[in-house]
Formats: sequence, structure tokens, C-alpha cells
Amino acid sequence: MGQPVGRESGEGRDSAGATQPGLPPGQRLQRGWPVTHYGPVPKFRPERWEFRVFGATADGGKHCWTHDEFTALPYTTVVADLHCVTKFSMLGAEWGGVPARTILDIAPPADDVTHVMVWAEYGFSSNLRLSDFASEQALFATHKDGELLTAEHGFPLRLIVPHLYAWKGPKWVRGVEYMTADRRGFWEERGYHNLGDPWQEQRYSYQEGPGDGPDL
Repeated sequence: MGQPVGRESGEGRDSAGATQPGLPPGQRLQRGWPVTHYGPVPKFRPERWEFRVFGATADGGKHCWTHDEFTALPYTTVVADLHCVTKFSMLGAEWGGVPARTILDIAPPADDVTHVMVWAEYGFSSNLRLSDFASEQALFATHKDGELLTAEHGFPLRLIVPHLYAWKGPKWVRGVEYMTADRRGFWEERGYHNLGDPWQEQRYSYQEGPGDGPDL
């Protein structure tokens, strides 16, 4: 069982507008789990589903898993919060799945990798620093609170990176690209902050400072 993460002093508010300790600035406590995504919900076809690790791998090759192979990887749980850039926060959910560190162990990156691009259905992408991806709490989730994810919430696989805004963890993940330089993902190219730290309220690209990301 994982330990709760992402709880720090903050200035968020609950649904009644009262100050709520433990929320990042500008966030409100959410009861339940709203469905938020861009585009349609993809249809899961297990016979066609494949998870790929590619790019600057240590051995120069591509690593692939079928759905059965991926779900057979070591399973763990993490109790963590989810902070959406639309300003709702869901606290203390139990996420179950495959740690991102497991993928790094069995398909290691080359020594000069600094970032990853997480790829999802319909060509959606989100870039992360390797250090964020390698966090102890970063998880390729298949379950929430002991139940399989629904299709609307990312089944069969979504990435959870609790210390960043939720858009940094895409739904319907299909692979990871190792990169030796940063490159913006889907929302990062469209005005969202390249780093996405909710405790710093890094919501939009105009807030970026020197070194926060590549040029738009």
C-alpha cells in the first residue's frame, strides 16, 4: 500500500468557498470524479492494443507489451491526490497499476535522456521531465479505489503523476518516448505551462520563466 502524497499547506477552497488545508492555491475540493477530456472516448480493442517504449533507449531498441503482458507486470497501489488545472482537486484516491519506475527498470533510457513524451490514443501527448516520470508515486493506473478504470476515466491505462496537474498524466496511454531534449506535448503547445506544478500554480505558458521549457 502506498502512502498519501501531494498534501502540503495551500490556499485552496472547498465547494462552499471555505479555505481548505491541503489544497494547492486556486483549487477547490471535489466530491466525486468529473469526466474531463478532449475528443471522443476511444474504443478498447485488446487484440490491437500495444504499449511501446521507444526513442533513446539504453539498448537502442523498441520495447513492446500486449495488453495481457502489460497487466501481468508487478502491480502496486499509491494513495494520492489528483489536481485538475480546471481547479478541482480530488483527495486521497487509491490508484492501482504499474509503477513508472518499473518501466524504467525493464526498458531503461540512455544515459543522456532528460525527458519523456507520454503518448496516448489519437496522437495525444504530454511531456515530462525524467525526474517527474521517475517519481515514486508516478503510476500507470488500471484501477481506482480497487475498481477498474472506466473508459471515460482512461481505461485501459492512464498515467498518474500526483505532484503535477492531471493533464500531465494522459488517459488511454499507449507508450513512452525517451528524449534527450525537451519537446512540448499537446496542451503544452496550446498555451499550458510546460512543467505543470499545482503548488506553484503553473497553469499557463505565459507564467513560464527562463529554463521552464522550449520556445513556443
